[in-house]
Amino acid sequence: MPNFEITKLNKLEIIRHESVTEKKPTEILFVHGAWHGAWCWEFFQPYFAEKGYSSTAVSLRGHAGSEGQNRLRWSSLSDYAKDVASVINQMETKPILVGHSMGGAVIQKYLEAEDCPAAVLLASIPPKGVLKFILKVIRRHPLIYLKSITTTNLYHMVASKELATEYFFSDTMPEDQLNKYFEKLGGESFRVMFDLLFLNLPMPKKIKTPILVMGAEKDV
Repeated sequence: MPNFEITKLNKLEIIRHESVTEKKPTEILFVHGAWHGAWCWEFFQPYFAEKGYSSTAVSLRGHAGSEGQNRLRWSSLSDYAKDVASVINQMETKPILVGHSMGGAVIQKYLEAEDCPAAVLLASIPPKGVLKFILKVIRRHPLIYLKSITTTNLYHMVASKELATEYFFSDTMPEDQLNKYFEKLGGESFRVMFDLLFLNLPMPKKIKTPILVMGAEKDV
């Protein structure tokens, strides 16, 4: 029998993995980044299950199997933080939070008002936001960025395998894996881009939870 299940909680898709060894007292909640869903943790969750950690991965509203695709473009960073809160409120104890990219910013926003045992931010959007990243996109792909802005559709920024590889994948990733994950990428909120430029940046002075921040040399 598999030790995981995919279900809905408050209209949000969650992927649940139970520990396969002696269970640790604290669980993990994984929060994905932009254009992704809970599926992106498919190697992390089994790994931590082997280490004794039960875990939950959530697809934020409008992503992957969660409801809200028709309102995704105008969902805010605070909306995403509310999604995280709704999952945590159904858990027996506060989890360790792990977030990638935009998910790291969502976790920072959640932790402004709530505490957790710990958080880990993987290649996270920093408190100063995404201006540096957006300027890089404008320099490299001005027409694609213009199309994204004029249509309020940020999927254009990842709409080809070449673009997706530039942002997310290694040049050495096998073609079958690249195709698999590219097909899973979806839309992203137009509003959140402005939240992370200036409207609603994380405020680290409000956060008391201990945080480990991790980056990588080749992570865009």
